[in-house]
Amino acid sequence: DIAQPFSLGMSSLKVCQRITKANPEICTVKFPIKTEALEKKDLSKLRVKQLKAILSERGVECKGCVEKDEFIKKVQETEHLAGDEF
Repeated sequence: DIAQPFSLGMSSLKVCQRITKANPEICTVKFPIKTEALEKKDLSKLRVKQLKAILSERGVECKGCVEKDEFIKKVQETEHLAGDEF
């Protein structure tokens, strides 16, 4: 039901719209990003959106952050706020 539309090149948005009729929760599932013991090289592989999500989960805003390196630095600085995420 899900794999065939993807293999035919259908966009994820269209697939979600089609599947939502049968199960409205399937496209809202998001998995948390594990942040414990991440190194700078691992953080550099994440997208800025994911870095923002990590900061948001920690209750931190990165005001004035424009570049990806600034977000990575802020995530590293707030490592102590990670707590028991998992």
